[in-house]
Amino acid sequence: MNGSSACFPPPRDAPGDRELLRRLLESERFAVLATGREGQPYANLVAFAPGESLATLLFLTPRATRKYENLRRDPRVALLVADSRNRAADLAAAAAATGIGEARELSGTAREEALTRFLARHPELEEFARAPTCAAFAVGIRRYILVRRFQEVMEIALEP
Repeated sequence: MNGSSACFPPPRDAPGDRELLRRLLESERFAVLATGREGQPYANLVAFAPGESLATLLFLTPRATRKYENLRRDPRVALLVADSRNRAADLAAAAAATGIGEARELSGTAREEALTRFLARHPELEEFARAPTCAAFAVGIRRYILVRRFQEVMEIALEP
């Protein structure tokens, strides 16, 4: 039985899994952000950028949004990054990673550094990113669940 069963924890990462994860985070530009409120999950598509290490993912959101309010109430999040292209071949070829961690709003120098990294990846979002109503978040990732070939599930735990 593989690691995809809910009865068994996913196997720990094997050689090459971190490189696959790194390539996935570097190649994809969008992620699905999952937040929660009063026990109800809420998901949004967000533009993201990886931080300097696998342990950080960056995204922006206007402050006048449901996701921003959810983050203020509960910073626990999951971010799903996938390279699926909606083709039958994705069953054998696609990979997806869910980063699980906590989001914190950035300010000052940390915000400017995050914006520099984010805008290097998404220059078309400069006006949005620089708006005073836009918040920058860093997600401190504790672990990733990496899935490839539809059923191969690995867990990559990061150092605290």
